[in-house]
Amino acid sequence: MPNVDEADDEDEFDRDVVVVGGGPAGCSAAVFTARYGLDTAVFDRGTASLRRCAYLENYLGFPAGIDIETFYGLLHEHVAEAGADLVADLVETVTRDGDGFAVETQDGRELTARRVVAATRYDGDYLRALGDTDAMFESHEHDGETHEHFDRDYPDADGRTPIDGVYVASPTSTADAQAIMAAGQGARTARTLLADVRRERGYPDAVADHYDWVRREADLSGEWTERDTWRDWFAERVPDDVDLEEERVAAVREREIDRRLDTYRDAEALAAAAERGQKRLLEHVDDDAVLARAREIEAERDAGS
Repeated sequence: MPNVDEADDEDEFDRDVVVVGGGPAGCSAAVFTARYGLDTAVFDRGTASLRRCAYLENYLGFPAGIDIETFYGLLHEHVAEAGADLVADLVETVTRDGDGFAVETQDGRELTARRVVAATRYDGDYLRALGDTDAMFESHEHDGETHEHFDRDYPDADGRTPIDGVYVASPTSTADAQAIMAAGQGARTARTLLADVRRERGYPDAVADHYDWVRREADLSGEWTERDTWRDWFAERVPDDVDLEEERVAAVREREIDRRLDTYRDAEALAAAAERGQKRLLEHVDDDAVLARAREIEAERDAGS
């Protein structure tokens, strides 16, 4: 579901968003930002906490659990499907570059990004060069030695940090100790980022929050099929003293109406999406298991005929 916003200030950077970490938190954040239309790259080649798990048994939607490699395959395929790039490289430093950031990797890559999402549970050292180390890291004593680690309270509950354009999906003190919680925090952080993007592009606070969901076309009825109804809805939420030219407000309004109307799908499109989703899941199921189940289904049908 591509977004219709125009990227007014992103062209000066190589990427709109760089996500550091390709686990549940980072991939979840990337899916949301990429689906909105932000040019997103995910860097994934560090120490992943989830890979220390022998088998994932408590992630909702997998009643018998799922092995870690299959789970990672699904995560990374979803990132690609959303339109983000997955890069097998380790981010070593993030530094300021004008209104954005310069990202340097272990393999010698150098690129710029307007926004950075940290999503690495064990390591935040790549953020040290931003200079907010006193607030970003805390010290503790262990066996007579002083150690520093990333302060989980540095970001707020929504993932914002004191550094404009830097967000933290992990590690946080709020929720990243379990895979499903980490994924939720990644989505929450991405929605925070998107709300900030939309505000910068002129969206009033009342409509800055972005909800990524699909609706049934049958639910779009009555006055809500008319653009004028949506225009009135938008006007009610724009403050009288908004500091934008009338032409700019109108452009933002029409893009938002387009975006909302685009979320409605007819029954045929939804059925096609459901079929495609099932087939994509089958690609991650062991072939022998698929064939065995097919034989069981055939036998059940023969018995019932």
